[in-house]
Amino acid sequence: MTSRQGIGAARARRVAAVLVAVGALALAGCAPAPTTEQSAPATQAGDDKYCARMVTNSGGLEDRSFNQSSWEGLEKAQQELGIDAQVLVSTSENDLAPNVDQAVQSGCGFVLTVGYELAQATLAAATASPETHFAIVDETVDAPNVKPIVFDTAQAAYLAGYLAAGVTKTGKVATFGGGNQPPVTLFMDGFSDGVDRYNADHGSSVQLLGWNKSIQDGVFTGDFEDINKGKTVTQSFIDQGADVILPVAGQVGEGAASAALDSGDVLIVWVDNDGYDTLPAEYRPIILTSVMKNTGDAVTSIVGDDMDGSFDNSPYVGTLANGGVGLAPYHSLEPEVTEALDSELKDLEKQIVAGTVVVQSPSTP
Repeated sequence: MTSRQGIGAARARRVAAVLVAVGALALAGCAPAPTTEQSAPATQAGDDKYCARMVTNSGGLEDRSFNQSSWEGLEKAQQELGIDAQVLVSTSENDLAPNVDQAVQSGCGFVLTVGYELAQATLAAATASPETHFAIVDETVDAPNVKPIVFDTAQAAYLAGYLAAGVTKTGKVATFGGGNQPPVTLFMDGFSDGVDRYNADHGSSVQLLGWNKSIQDGVFTGDFEDINKGKTVTQSFIDQGADVILPVAGQVGEGAASAALDSGDVLIVWVDNDGYDTLPAEYRPIILTSVMKNTGDAVTSIVGDDMDGSFDNSPYVGTLANGGVGLAPYHSLEPEVTEALDSELKDLEKQIVAGTVVVQSPSTP
């Protein structure tokens, strides 16, 4: 989430990028690109335009999760800063390292990679290309030219857990993940603690299914793409009585939304971005809120820093205090949230920002 460089050096990188790009065009017929490459709409022309490349993880670009929001950040940089931005879309693990290599070989001075799957390839490329600046979303890579972009999502998930416990009608809520990895379990830890806090404050006994924070284990689908797995897992929770469910599983979460919609009386808490806006409109009636990571703005800001020569490898950590994480509006489900509960949530958020309530997890960045 290198030291400050002068404008002249930045321009030199841009010129070098153009020369490499020209050479690449001349050799384009020699070998096919490993994946689809997409460009943001052009906003200005110029031979020394700053360029950036992004590589998705194997979940693809339109994952309604961190690939999509990261790309939106580069698109915003294109629109506001006039950069040339393109994305290389990975559709399997075999695409990851080749795509990172292709991004570096483009000659662009900035490469953005997304997710833990790309950590090894990012480190290898950064070591081999020390003049290229990298950033990686939701993972920490220790290298002088790599900036981690991470989020303390447990803080916002804590509020979501408190909210879920406050609106459940069955006394049972649930969560599941795509894989037992820190960026996933961080959400689940915060959600669990939020439920516990609600129970302590209200003398209630809302039960959480799908995650045990003390042993750091729970229910996982094993991937982030198979929507049917999400539907099956969620139906199991519904059969056990859960009526508010937090899927932390990328596209798999759409299966959870489908099961919730079919049930008629189950709500979903989305993650990464506002599911009310990014999911198909048919799911709007069951989206209670979303635990959001403001990935796009972080990416845009870091690109701006690189352009003006102030890139460094210190992690960007999104928190409630800096607006990097937060809860989305309740939208059409606002009537389900009482004024008293909403007031408690706002007060809790202030306490977390002030440090009087500390949300802790083994995965805290």
